[in-house]
Amino acid sequence: MSARYDETVMSRPDETWSVRVVHEPQSASDDERRVVASEVELAGSAFARARGLMFRRSVPDDYALVFHFDEQATRRLHMIFVPFDIDAVWVADGVVQQTERLSAGTGRDRAVADTVIELPAEAAADVQTGDRVWIDD
Repeated sequence: MSARYDETVMSRPDETWSVRVVHEPQSASDDERRVVASEVELAGSAFARARGLMFRRSVPDDYALVFHFDEQATRRLHMIFVPFDIDAVWVADGVVQQTERLSAGTGRDRAVADTVIELPAEAAADVQTGDRVWIDD
């Protein structure tokens, strides 16, 4: 992760920033990197982490909600009060640990991660375990 991301999380959580989520397949070269989201919201406060995407009607196609934590631990997601499907990506040290499509209202899952990224459904369709995903400016 870039230094700017770390500073942003600590200084101004819960805002949308001009950073992007980048995906690089496990066996890729630099030209195979892909921007997964360019409208990134960082959920830095306890309230923002608990709220997640609840009560929102939709999110833009190039949107990501990023939860970054200081250490790896089991991170749980649920879709209660989220009326649309999402793709969830659990990342530890920049490496994808798990991806999952979570269904509106009923989806839930968990994995060990220091970063969790919520994206619109289909945005992470080609992201696989072992790939690299990071926040970049």
